[in-house]
Amino acid sequence: MLEGKALVQDTDMPDKMQIQAMVAASEALDRYDVFDCKSIAAHIKKDFDNRYGSGWQCVVGSNFGCFFTHSKGSFIFKGI
Repeated sequence: MLEGKALVQDTDMPDKMQIQAMVAASEALDRYDVFDCKSIAAHIKKDFDNRYGSGWQCVVGSNFGCFFTHSKGSFIFKGI
């Protein structure tokens, strides 16, 4: 388990949703190999789609840059 290792670097999500994001990420990391980014992202996306409705995007990986547009209250960026 990697609890306590993630650091929320930027977010506008409500606290309850942030906690759920951390829980979903922790579950995914327990279930899949840390290098299986596709499965980890799919697990987190499925959890959020089920809880909060469809349309969520999840990006997992390292050494990349990106730019997102998002609905207010639905963004979180975590690093390790």
